[in-house]
Amino acid sequence: FSPSRVNHGFKKMQVFSAGLLAFNHGSNDAQKSMGIITMALIAGGLQAQTVLAPPLWVKLACAIAMALGTAMGGWKIIHTMGGKIFKLEPINGFAADLSSSIVIWSATVFPGLHLPVSTTHVVSGSIMGVGSAKRVSAVRWGVAKQMLIAWVVTIPTTSLLAALFYTLLSKVL
Repeated sequence: FSPSRVNHGFKKMQVFSAGLLAFNHGSNDAQKSMGIITMALIAGGLQAQTVLAPPLWVKLACAIAMALGTAMGGWKIIHTMGGKIFKLEPINGFAADLSSSIVIWSATVFPGLHLPVSTTHVVSGSIMGVGSAKRVSAVRWGVAKQMLIAWVVTIPTTSLLAALFYTLLSKVL
C-alpha cells in the first residue's frame, strides 16, 4: 500500500470519525449550558425545584448556540489543533477523532461518571498522542505549552473575576 492510497482511505473514514466526534461534543458540552440555564431558572423561581429537566426551549437554544459557535469560531480551533500542534494527515486525524470520541462518550454516558469534560482538552491530548506516536519531535511542544498555560490560568482568573463581579453587584443591588 502506498501512503497516499492509505491516506485516501482514511480521508473517507474520517468523515465518519468527525461526525462521531461532533455528536459526542454536542452530547457532552450542551449539557453544561443547559444545566446552568436550568439552575438559573430554578433559582429565579421560573421553574419548579422538583423539575430538574431543562425545558425544550433551553435544549433548542443550547443546540443552536453550539452549532453557531462551532460554525463561526470552530475553524480557528481546528486550524490550531490540526496544524499548529502537529501536522495532521487523514490517518492521524481519524485516530485522534476516534479516540477523542471514545473518551468523551465514556465520560458522558458511563453510569456513575457523567463527567463534563472539555472537548478541546480531549482532542488536544489525542492530537499530541498521535503526533508523539509518529515522532515525539513532530509535536510542536511550544504550542502545547502555550495552550496548557492558558488552561491553567483560566480557572483562577475566571474565579477572581466572578468574585469581583459578585462583590460589586451585591453592593449595588
